[in-house]
Amino acid sequence: MGVKEEIHAQIVGALAGADFPIKTPEALLSSFPDGAETTCKSGDVELKAGDAGQVLTADDFPFKSAQDVADIIVERAGL
Repeated sequence: MGVKEEIHAQIVGALAGADFPIKTPEALLSSFPDGAETTCKSGDVELKAGDAGQVLTADDFPFKSAQDVADIIVERAGL
């Protein structure tokens, strides 16, 4: 599994217990187990949930699933 796939899987796993749809950035951050400090790692790549704000826009919301969140973050983070 490559870095992109591993980070994607970790994001989906971290949001497994989240209530969807998620309508705001604040609600998204609070859905992660450790909030903004939730960290996904693969090799030398480390991505914190708090960093998602740098790649997400208001137009991305609401999110309907953990898969949707992971797809957008991984795509825009340039992994």
